[in-house]
Amino acid sequence: MNKDNLLKEAKRVLLDNFQPEGFTIPCKGLYPFQWKWDSGFIAIGLAHFDIEKAKSEIDSLLKSQWGNGFIPHIVFHNDSDTYFPGPDFHHTYLHPEASKKYKSSGITQPPVIGFVLEELYRLAEDKDDILCFIESRIDSVYKNHHYFYSHRDPFDEGLVYIYHNWESGTDNSPMWDHIWETMDPPDYDFQRKDTTHVDASQRPTKREYDHYINIIEIAKSCNYDDRLIAERSPFLVYDPLFNAMLLKSNESLIKLYGIIGDQYEKVEQLEKWQEKSKKSFNDKLFDHNLNAYIHYDIRNSKPIPLISSSSFTPLFAGIPNKEKAVKLIQTLQERFGGENSYLCASFDPTEERFNPKKYWRGPVWINLNWIIYKGLKRYSFDEMAERLKNETVELIDKEGFKEYFDPRKEVYKNQGHGGYGGNDFSWSAALIIDLLNQ
Repeated sequence: MNKDNLLKEAKRVLLDNFQPEGFTIPCKGLYPFQWKWDSGFIAIGLAHFDIEKAKSEIDSLLKSQWGNGFIPHIVFHNDSDTYFPGPDFHHTYLHPEASKKYKSSGITQPPVIGFVLEELYRLAEDKDDILCFIESRIDSVYKNHHYFYSHRDPFDEGLVYIYHNWESGTDNSPMWDHIWETMDPPDYDFQRKDTTHVDASQRPTKREYDHYINIIEIAKSCNYDDRLIAERSPFLVYDPLFNAMLLKSNESLIKLYGIIGDQYEKVEQLEKWQEKSKKSFNDKLFDHNLNAYIHYDIRNSKPIPLISSSSFTPLFAGIPNKEKAVKLIQTLQERFGGENSYLCASFDPTEERFNPKKYWRGPVWINLNWIIYKGLKRYSFDEMAERLKNETVELIDKEGFKEYFDPRKEVYKNQGHGGYGGNDFSWSAALIIDLLNQ
């Protein structure tokens, strides 16, 4: 398929998935609601051909923001029985500042909206119009960042925790396996909906879902109070992806406030967060033996010495110095970049727990590739960036706009396909539009 046809098909996917309520579902059937970081990436793709829909994507998400600045990872704008856990499970009314108008989850996702606003400014033809839009929404994003640093930074070191694996965006990563071993949740009785849409062998197991549900039950017992959750949740982690997205979005807010003007106090606060966060990020999350950024298990006070695609996302936020960046690229090449592999597997292919077909335990994801591509370009690793971009486009060309992809090149020769999960996946379409227009 040539570039024009890919762009045409990608646009079709986004328009087909756009809902009357003004947001875009990730894909039909499997994900029928609005997801936080999905919407951010989707808005970037929409901005290339319909800036009004891109603005609507952001607006429909920000409408669900809680009084304390929290933005949930799912907003249940519409009714659907095709997804579990749905709106009646989360009980977010337990939190006094939860939205009264919009049903949502009580967990969040990586904070991408700050840098998405900067991308919209870059892409919009009418700079005055988009700046007016950004000026009227940017304080909501700033409030979200303030929430993280005031509610999720227990040691005042500029690193914010996640209390649920779904907050990482990398749901069933092997990163969490050792945490599950410390837990013994009940055998919950619930009806999964995801496995009726896609192959169950490519999804988290029932026992993994027991862990996921158990953490939410603990949060509900705390009335979603962050202080109590930090005391009681068995899952409390510093995630390099989550924190890198926060720092990148801080950086974007600083730039946008600079364009808007007369926002000195907010810019000063953002710069203080940046300085503290970058130092702690490099001191605590860079593993000098692995030459990569890793996760840190706060609850059990120990690093998680495993490498994933999340390990390379700090490049996007300008976190490593040049020396660390060079080491990081060497790790990417040595462990993920073999000539028989597509970049970038979501988990270290040299590890025994690597599973190239199972969700976040090995497959390639287009959004992580986009983030890493931007990071490689930022540090002028242009050859690696071009390889990553070309292989990302090749996967879409081979398989269509799938949710995730097998990184092993021989699979496409032997079984004829390697795209898995949902079909016509929105962020796959949106970010291919952006990559093809670089």
